[in-house]
Amino acid sequence: MSVVVVGGCGHVGLPLALALANSGVKTTSLDIDAAKVLEVVSGHMPFLEPGTEQLLAKVLASGNFTATTDTNSITDADTIIVVIGTPVDEHLNPEPDAVVHAIDDCLPFMRDGQLMILRSTIFPGVTKKIEKHLAKSGKKLDLAFCPERIAEGFALEELSSLPQVIGARTESAFIRSEELFAHLGAEPVRVTPEEAELAKLFTNSWRYIKFAIANQFYVMATNAGVDYENVRHAITHNYPRAKDLPRAGFAAGPCLLKDTMQLAAFSNNAFHLGHSAMLVNEGLPLFLVEQIEKEHDLSTLTVGILGMAFKGDSDDPRSSLSYKLRRILRFRAQEVLCSDPHMFDDPSFVTQEELLEKCDVVVIGAPHSAYKTLTTTKPLFDIWKIAGTA
Repeated sequence: MSVVVVGGCGHVGLPLALALANSGVKTTSLDIDAAKVLEVVSGHMPFLEPGTEQLLAKVLASGNFTATTDTNSITDADTIIVVIGTPVDEHLNPEPDAVVHAIDDCLPFMRDGQLMILRSTIFPGVTKKIEKHLAKSGKKLDLAFCPERIAEGFALEELSSLPQVIGARTESAFIRSEELFAHLGAEPVRVTPEEAELAKLFTNSWRYIKFAIANQFYVMATNAGVDYENVRHAITHNYPRAKDLPRAGFAAGPCLLKDTMQLAAFSNNAFHLGHSAMLVNEGLPLFLVEQIEKEHDLSTLTVGILGMAFKGDSDDPRSSLSYKLRRILRFRAQEVLCSDPHMFDDPSFVTQEELLEKCDVVVIGAPHSAYKTLTTTKPLFDIWKIAGTA
């Protein structure tokens, strides 16, 4: 069995490719980003993901894995895994043809008899559209939609521990997909492609709404002069029916808002809970700034933001609300300094030591575990309640 992962040097494609290669599957990561490909074949991960650096070295040495920009690699593979999802535009409208256009680029290199697995989140109906597109092109491939379900930071663990949803219309597509993911030890769950598409969107929207409930509770408690985290502890402590009530914090990243807005578009903008969750979660940075302004005249102060990634212990800045916080503060404060222990590409960032020395007010933007030991005499706004928890 041989596999090529299209978009294979990203946060979804690369851990999957490494896991498959480690299971004995001949795997190639195909990516248009030549710099990332060079980094990967040199044995270095282009992003943080626990366990992957060591695994990359292992599978490169075994000969089961490589990375390339050469689309001819598609022709040689038994299975093509497409890790390209549906983006949303600046107005939060999905662009469902993006996946189709990406497959068009690969179409000349495909051959009859291959299995194509769509992996990233897609707008409902895209699988059927691609089925028709392949048929029109004369290509005879098995097609399945098998959505990724991993969380950043847990990719290698969850690729084998989580059941794999397989949206397949034909028996052949299901059996071949099942055999592939059996290499990872994943339990198969068979549904139709349309059911798989909604399962993925429902999952991310459900998580986004849960975070919005927590953030709405946080706003209500804060406005009443009450510590939300104390209330949450009282609710969840040894009480199983409320154990999944989240902490307050920025609900961000490349998936949750995007997929909630895709589901809203799919429902003809009748997904009222989704829109309400978006207003709550996206409004949290402004609410936090307003709380700071109740105690400080920001126009005369330098504010420091610690943590610019979208989640704790990550180096991924995509859709991070820390950047929205920075944008608001740049308008209201005299100066804004930013720091992140995992992100080194932004030359405007300063070290944590410089930030703490120069700023008048400190805000924690991402709950990195490094901040558990944070101590400062400066006013600290920590929505995550992470500082001093070590």
